[in-house]
Amino acid sequence: MSPQLGNIIFIVWRESIEALLVIGILNAWLSQQGGAGRRGQLFLWAGVTGGLVAAIALGAGLIRLGDELDQETMEFYQTGLVLLAAALIVQMVFWMRKQGRTLKRDLEGALQGAADRDNWWGVFALAAIAVAREGSETVVFLAGTIAAARDGALGAAIGAAVGGLAIAVGTYALLQLGGRFLSWRTFFRITETMLLLLAGALLVTATDKLIGLDLLPALSGRLWDTSAIVPDTGPIGGLIASLSGYRARPDLVQVLVLALYWAAMVWLLRTPRAKAG
Repeated sequence: MSPQLGNIIFIVWRESIEALLVIGILNAWLSQQGGAGRRGQLFLWAGVTGGLVAAIALGAGLIRLGDELDQETMEFYQTGLVLLAAALIVQMVFWMRKQGRTLKRDLEGALQGAADRDNWWGVFALAAIAVAREGSETVVFLAGTIAAARDGALGAAIGAAVGGLAIAVGTYALLQLGGRFLSWRTFFRITETMLLLLAGALLVTATDKLIGLDLLPALSGRLWDTSAIVPDTGPIGGLIASLSGYRARPDLVQVLVLALYWAAMVWLLRTPRAKAG
């Protein structure tokens, strides 16, 4: 399996679990409300369907737009998608860190308000927004790969996405059984680290593209060459590069971009704790 397909599986897996978490909270609360709750569940699953349709429509639109572009414009388009994907991944991590502790309480409060008013369209909106949000982030990440796909690459990307979704369903079921082996908190802390690594790798990829488009200067020649020890191609080296942004022969701008990115991430990760203290 190529590193790119592995990244697709990971992103779909993590994004799907977030959506499943929201849907699971909503469904569990509604299932305890008797007849009124069953009516609410109809709106819940209609919202899930609506969110999926919105995400698929966005994906189709991005692919259609890419097909209409000439080669030079396509390079700019795909570079923009890579930068947007990196930004969305970072936003997703910090959104979940902020909302995770109160997510269940906030959702159940919104559901209680809908039940009190006997207006279940709020449930539809919550489900649709949750699925569309996670789906659109996934679509943006996949769009660069799918738009550039040729021959069997598109089918492989779709297969990887389906595989990631299946793994997400299994993982969600295991986490629901209890925190004996892995709690939700631990799960999100581990995967957010992997997501931040992936966002950094995407940022370096976008930097490479911007240098190739003459929009960024390299600032130097190759600073070092570790390709004899750990290349950034091949099964192992390619995986490391795609997950971390590692380059065996980097130039100065690549090093600076990755260093500034991680300095910003460390500062953002430490800031909430500093405020709490």
